[in-house]
Amino acid sequence: MSTTADVNVRPAPDQVLVDIAEYVTGYRVTSHEARETARYSLIDALGCGMLALTFPECTKLLGPIVPGIVVPLGARVPGTRYELDPVKAAFDIGCIIRWLDFNDTWLAAEWGHPSDNLGAILAVADHLSRRNVAEGNAPVTMGEVLTCMVMAHEIQGCLALENSFNRVGLDHVLLVKVASTAVVMRLLGGTKEQIIDALSQAWVDGQSLRTYRHAPNAGSRKSWAAGDAVSRAVRLALMTLQGEKGYPSALTAPTWGFYDVSFKGRPFRFQRPFGTYVMENVLFKISYPAEFHAQTAVEAAVKLHPQVRERLSDIEKIVITTHESAIRIISKTGKLHNPADRDHCLQYMTAIGLIFGNLTADHYEEKAAADPRIDPLRERMEVVEEPRYSREYLEPDKRSIANAVQVFFRDGSCTERVEVEYPLGHRRRRAEGIPLLLEKFRANLSARFPEERLRRIVACCQDQQRLENTPVNEFMELFLI
Repeated sequence: MSTTADVNVRPAPDQVLVDIAEYVTGYRVTSHEARETARYSLIDALGCGMLALTFPECTKLLGPIVPGIVVPLGARVPGTRYELDPVKAAFDIGCIIRWLDFNDTWLAAEWGHPSDNLGAILAVADHLSRRNVAEGNAPVTMGEVLTCMVMAHEIQGCLALENSFNRVGLDHVLLVKVASTAVVMRLLGGTKEQIIDALSQAWVDGQSLRTYRHAPNAGSRKSWAAGDAVSRAVRLALMTLQGEKGYPSALTAPTWGFYDVSFKGRPFRFQRPFGTYVMENVLFKISYPAEFHAQTAVEAAVKLHPQVRERLSDIEKIVITTHESAIRIISKTGKLHNPADRDHCLQYMTAIGLIFGNLTADHYEEKAAADPRIDPLRERMEVVEEPRYSREYLEPDKRSIANAVQVFFRDGSCTERVEVEYPLGHRRRRAEGIPLLLEKFRANLSARFPEERLRRIVACCQDQQRLENTPVNEFMELFLI
């Protein structure tokens, strides 16, 4: 009887880990468009967080794990009085940014919301900046925060371009954890080798299943999953800096590595090297707090509202023409059980647009969902795929998120077929969208701050150079209650 033994020779680190580490340690973000867009992403994400603080289901998750604990020189949570350790602060900031499904978005083979990474970036940057000042050293500036945002967007987004984690049942917050781990290590002064170690820990770590985003299990975890991911990233980074070693073939190890265990043996594919592409092309949710695959469907429904609002009971059918990703992630029938279920239902969001001519976060709550007109409209909806929409969704020079809506009545008449290929937050509609994004920011801030504070925050955020030069600790103080 013969036996074989594993060859216990440590390989060189996986190339993906090396490439990410070299990017965050060596790349200079000089693109004015990327830095300016990062500023818009920052203020939009924080605005979404301020609005989320008006929802008790969100705020009940915030604060120290042990009530009453205050961490000297800790990280602050915008819009609150909390001063927490960076791990819990990252969770809280990530949670409020993501709660309403209203921050920026990236759609490719994998989906996600790159500004989720801001939870880790702001928490660590605020703590470091406060500590530096207390020790007589220079604070971290918001310019470094924007640099880290560009890099986190790029890491998450480039991994998402050609690699579908949802098709193997894993949630996109895995990529948030990986991207946040890399940029937090940069903030903390980690070496290239330490960054590789920390990244390997992120890939080895347990990964979230997508089941909490889909029927029949859709629930509120999808609103705090990104907070969980960024807090874990901060924890892994801090452990690595304390000397915890990594696992060089975390991705490629036969049998036991990520590729074999979780990705059906396939290595990652990359469309482009890391740079500034993702931030420059990121999508903003400007008009509606809707899962992004439905943004253009809601826009089309709102355009049809004047034609159908007096004829809702006469509708025979509603045809929604869409793309494959929307069908796979948000098309559902049957009872919807909670706000998280509703904001991931293409038919529900389209019905709200047709009935009310608008869609707000309140439309997902129980009171609005009880409207007796909604479910009959959902039952009359047909969702069909347009192959061109599915194809152009993935084309690098288009990246459309198209939907069309047409309403047919019992008397044989019908509305026009309203098609919207690019949502308002798309790069192709930036000039149209940015003024409205700033209006959204002001409106969201007004939910938390008096006018004088609102003016101070806006004045800082509207000036690129002023914002980049502002110490992080001083910026965070603007958002304290």
